[in-house]
Amino acid sequence: MNCHQIIFIDLNDALIPFCSTRIYLLMNTTINLNEMGLCQMLRAIDAGDCTTEAIIHACFDRIDAREPNVGAWQVKRSREAYLTYYQANKATLDASLLKGLPLGVKDIIDTVEMPTEMGSPIHQGRQPIEDASCVAQLRAAGAIVLGKTVTTEFAYFKPGKTKNPADLQRTPGGSSSGSAAAIADNMVPMALGSQTAASVIRPAAYCGAIGYVGSRGEFSLRGGQPLAQSLDSLGLFARQVEDIQLLRSILLRQPASIDPTNAQLPTCVLVCHGESVGDLSSAMQTATVKAISLLQAKGIKVIELEAGDRIREMVNHHINIMAWEVCRNLVIESFHADQLSAPLAALIEQGLSMDRASYVASLDAADACRDWLWSYSDEAEVILTPASPGIAPLGHDATGAPHMSRPWQAMGLPVINVPGMTDENAVPLGLQLVGKQRQDDDLLHYARGIMTLFAQE
Repeated sequence: MNCHQIIFIDLNDALIPFCSTRIYLLMNTTINLNEMGLCQMLRAIDAGDCTTEAIIHACFDRIDAREPNVGAWQVKRSREAYLTYYQANKATLDASLLKGLPLGVKDIIDTVEMPTEMGSPIHQGRQPIEDASCVAQLRAAGAIVLGKTVTTEFAYFKPGKTKNPADLQRTPGGSSSGSAAAIADNMVPMALGSQTAASVIRPAAYCGAIGYVGSRGEFSLRGGQPLAQSLDSLGLFARQVEDIQLLRSILLRQPASIDPTNAQLPTCVLVCHGESVGDLSSAMQTATVKAISLLQAKGIKVIELEAGDRIREMVNHHINIMAWEVCRNLVIESFHADQLSAPLAALIEQGLSMDRASYVASLDAADACRDWLWSYSDEAEVILTPASPGIAPLGHDATGAPHMSRPWQAMGLPVINVPGMTDENAVPLGLQLVGKQRQDDDLLHYARGIMTLFAQE
């Protein structure tokens, strides 16, 4: 029995601590320390129900048990190094908001004490001289970087070593594969990723995690590898929506709170069925219909989007924008063509063969589609749509199709994957909520309500 973890036994209305691997969150409800959400951890520490050290040990115990199979980490601190750093800074960390809890950082985001290699041999051993702004802000709030999570090559399509913790025979998705897997497998309570096409939402959907992408330009991207500047977004991974709300507040340098708030359901939801975007599985169709039924049972008005080919056309516009900008960002890397994967080399060639007028036309089309989309219904507060074509595909040679995220990313809208649905074999299926531009806070409130609704099933 591990004495760095705690359980509280109710005896005659008294809470008596014992050494265990679990903690009571509610009467007769237990959970492993490393499985708690970030805010749950922080509240437990503040209440004296457990210590930061206990949670750190629980996270490392999970990593020790699962990392050889899952492969979420590119490089990481050892348990001893982590605890040495924590103890050396204990007074400051204990007084901080995030209490010294562990953070995973996608390996395209700079960290001063660890290399940032971007999933490519071209940058093997590359050591940044400073943190990315997002890392610096979370570190200032009391997070400790446990390690760098695996990314695909330059956050594009070539897979890394990570496997899906929900089913090790399946892809975890990409490009934020390591961050999604580390959260879904309860290795850390918070992780950073990035999205240019579907790099947060798809792996979150495949692994069963919460993944959030803010409105375009919402967060600083300083210190992150640029891929396509009109599309790049910082991504946040966690196990509860309230954790995303906390991390968002910290990154925006706004007042932040770990106090629980009430979930909020929208009054009207616009549904974009997956067929309007591209191919999808029957299991995803079934999950969407089930979600609609759950919403309607709560008295929420559901309006189905009749978009014709408009949303589907956004997939190609996104590809055009991405190709044009990637080949102008990865100039240095393109000089090492023999060290690039075939898909990335082909994308660069596509961008070089394009004319600028086509690129500008795709940018304009994205703006026009965003304006049209939110004029479709004055009542709709959020859009519900599949987060991926289906469950994570078998195999590890590819990361799955990204088309379900491309339209919303091209339009620069905030998006969050809401887990909770599964196929008949209990493999995760993700549905994403799309919010109005710059109304991220509303989106997260609605996501909390809808996730609670899904969890009741």
